[in-house]
Amino acid sequence: MTLAPDAAPTRQVEPWRFRGHAVHSLSCGPSASSADQGQPALLLVHGFGASTEHWRHNIPVLSRSHEVHAIDLLGFGCSAKPAELAYGGVLWRDQLVAYVQERIGRPTVIAGNSLGGFAALAAGAALGPEAAGVVLLNAAGPFSDEQQPAKGWGAIARQTIGAALLKSPLLQRLLFENLRRPATIRRTLNQVYIDRTNVDDALVEAIRRPSLDPGAFGVFRTVFDIPRGQPLDELFAVLQAPLLLLWGIRDPWINAAGRRASFQRHAPAATTEVVLEAGHCPHDEVPDQVNAALLDWLASLPPRQACRPEHR
Repeated sequence: MTLAPDAAPTRQVEPWRFRGHAVHSLSCGPSASSADQGQPALLLVHGFGASTEHWRHNIPVLSRSHEVHAIDLLGFGCSAKPAELAYGGVLWRDQLVAYVQERIGRPTVIAGNSLGGFAALAAGAALGPEAAGVVLLNAAGPFSDEQQPAKGWGAIARQTIGAALLKSPLLQRLLFENLRRPATIRRTLNQVYIDRTNVDDALVEAIRRPSLDPGAFGVFRTVFDIPRGQPLDELFAVLQAPLLLLWGIRDPWINAAGRRASFQRHAPAATTEVVLEAGHCPHDEVPDQVNAALLDWLASLPPRQACRPEHR
């Protein structure tokens, strides 16, 4: 992993495999001392097309006080991209649950952006008391009472693409080649960052590089048909952990103001909300504000059991 120049040193965790497939992850921070103080670990989950590197401005700050992990979902980043996998919320939920249980081994706060937000919520609900909290940053996912037909995970990418275009393998290939061009990546990021200061060469390259992997085109072709996943309100209903919603309220992709209203109707009563003047990726656009809000919320959580089970 290549972090920004001001990043604190990180250590990559030992190789880990999920269902036989290589998963890229990293961890850093005061694991032993934070556990002794009853502080939860923190697991960061990227959004569509991103990777652990999208947390470049968060990991150095958060790891000063907490054990921080970040993971590439299967199909993205430096993790494996096998063609035979059924990509979607179930796979990524199970991947995160297994990582918490096998590699972290203690109560964990799971934070996710966009698609990673849905995976984080699903994993948090599945973990029950093993989840110390869930943080959603402009999370994707449907509500059961939405009137419009459900959209799959390719909805964001399809916004500027005709549906018929996606039915042709040749056109899919041409589209894929265009979308992974640095100029296209930068143009897309400029659409969803209100402050474009952090839309830099390092970020563009972090998104482009995984698209060069042999399996990347196969994942791209399948991702438009990924099922919508379990409704968010059903996940909220079984979530036992505290919930923090961090909104980039000027997100042009998801109508953040309207989506926030839907979350307010369905989220647990004790949910904490923080609204920021930012777009779809507030953790990278306004990282200082996100880090401060997240650390304040983490400090408000009750201490958790400090013992650490053996890694499996």
